[in-house]
Amino acid sequence: MVGARPATDISASSAVNEKRLWQRHMAMAKLGGTLKGGVNRQALSPEDAAARKLLATWAKKRGFEVATDAIGNLFVRRPGTDAKARPILTGSHLDTQPTGGRFDGAYGVLAGFEVLEALADAKIATRRPIEVVAWMNEEGSRFQPGCVGSGVFAGSYDVAKMLKITDRAGVKVRDALAATLKAAPTPRRKGIGFAVDGYIEAHIEQGPRLEAVGHTIGVVTGIQGSRRFAVDVVGEESHAGTTPLRVRKDALKSAVAVVDALQKHMHDETDTVRFTVGRFETYPGSPNTVPGRVHFTIDFRHPDSAVLQRLGDGVDDVAKAHAGPCDVRVTGLSYVEPTVFAPQIMDLVRDTARRLALPNMDMPSGAGHDAMYMAKLCPAGMIFVPCARGVSHNEAESATPSDLAAGCRVLADSLVALANR
Repeated sequence: MVGARPATDISASSAVNEKRLWQRHMAMAKLGGTLKGGVNRQALSPEDAAARKLLATWAKKRGFEVATDAIGNLFVRRPGTDAKARPILTGSHLDTQPTGGRFDGAYGVLAGFEVLEALADAKIATRRPIEVVAWMNEEGSRFQPGCVGSGVFAGSYDVAKMLKITDRAGVKVRDALAATLKAAPTPRRKGIGFAVDGYIEAHIEQGPRLEAVGHTIGVVTGIQGSRRFAVDVVGEESHAGTTPLRVRKDALKSAVAVVDALQKHMHDETDTVRFTVGRFETYPGSPNTVPGRVHFTIDFRHPDSAVLQRLGDGVDDVAKAHAGPCDVRVTGLSYVEPTVFAPQIMDLVRDTARRLALPNMDMPSGAGHDAMYMAKLCPAGMIFVPCARGVSHNEAESATPSDLAAGCRVLADSLVALANR
């Protein structure tokens, strides 16, 4: 990099541009923007393609390298002085929930991109390349499971299997990805996955703890484990006016009994268990027909592997014991063990925050993130910044420009330190 100077001449954090970072967020939020001020930009949708195209456009204007792999992960690369050195990665995702916010995921991508811009502005060279990645389908709202891009990259998911996944409309990942890459074309990388020397992901907290204590930076210690299931209860459709209750195979009645039993199965006096039925669909959905089938999903999380296994393994037995006259099928969608982040990354983030005089605290993540898969490949960690009232997966999601910039400054100096070691 001609004209680049050693990182010691100027700090990366001092080159972070708060106004530019905020403007990038507001521009990205228009793609899939909702009337309530949120974002509906689900994975591999036209809106997602537009977001990818916008990021690639910004990158090309700055002279950064852009590429996409076979599962649709988008990479923006700033070379290092050592062409053979393994890169440092940072990033998150651009897809959202159907009623998502402007910062969940997008912040990690845009903070990483701001670091690249800041380094370029300040002519700071790093020995290792630094790459920003927008992982494909982190949310899992359109295609299940979530974290498909990072999971495939890390070897936890099979790419061929993931490409066959369908959404509720029957659209396959393979076809949606092809349409996305046609709308937002970039050079293709051969293969999936490569050696990485470290990974740090910036993210809004999605909880209220930082705001409650007035701290700016969360040093994330790990991510609780999760298991996701799909449950199908199959009964028999019949006439609502003529079929006696005692002979009905009412799939809705059985499904409600199963959910109630599962809630009791998951009961936890310490309120550590997280059990959610996020989707509940009845078929055929006619007012005067007894439902013949119900489909619902389970999202179960816990920080202890033993509890995660014990309670999760009981889902099938509980469902079958309470399905009454109906048949029930439980399908495991994903099983992610609790993640403990690398001590050296936590120390680096903590020390950087202290040096920048930013109040910080150690804290676990209740939500899953792409970082949990990257932790299988290299030393990994996360940086949290506050979000208003802890609200996320909601159009009311909000964060301040100053907090976003503060997290980006910690990210910048931490990435440079990793890239120059």
